[in-house]
Amino acid sequence: MTYEKYLGYSRQTLLEKVQAVMSPKRFNHVLGVERAAIHLAEKNGYDTEKAGLAGLLHDYAKELPDQEFLNLIDRYELDPELKKWGNNVWHGMVGIYKIQEDLGLTDGDILRSIEIHTVGSHNMSTLDKIVYVADYIEHNRNFPLVEEARQVAEQSLDKAVAFETVHTVEHLAHQALPIFPQTLETYNAFVKYLKEN
Repeated sequence: MTYEKYLGYSRQTLLEKVQAVMSPKRFNHVLGVERAAIHLAEKNGYDTEKAGLAGLLHDYAKELPDQEFLNLIDRYELDPELKKWGNNVWHGMVGIYKIQEDLGLTDGDILRSIEIHTVGSHNMSTLDKIVYVADYIEHNRNFPLVEEARQVAEQSLDKAVAFETVHTVEHLAHQALPIFPQTLETYNAFVKYLKEN
């Protein structure tokens, strides 16, 4: 993977830029998501370079201070309702503006997949699904249902999106946390795939 056609500089230069803005643990995670995204792209006949780059950059803004997200919301005149949420929503939906500023990425498909990688959408492209699922199942992840999630991802991307969304909604509900409206839209759009054999 070089990613030069999307950025104009080498993967090595990009890795240095990414590593500079996150903790070693987070850097390890994004490398894992890059790898999982490439695997899912191969499995689903999608462009591996595009998927790998989206996976590598999906958490680029994850460790930004809250104030920086609030400033970006103002600067780009994004929906002020976004200010009511927090990092889990912001690092994708607002983080894409930081990625464009810092890295010069302009590819709309990649930016969209990063934008919705935590909340999903009722209308997801193959790349959107790949990044959403790769983030959940990458090899560094360790939670009770991760092995089952990996098996589901080998069968079907749609089913994997459904599986992940159901368990995300359940997790948030158990903790009595608010659920971003777009996540509920994702749930409603994809839950039917869990009933398919």
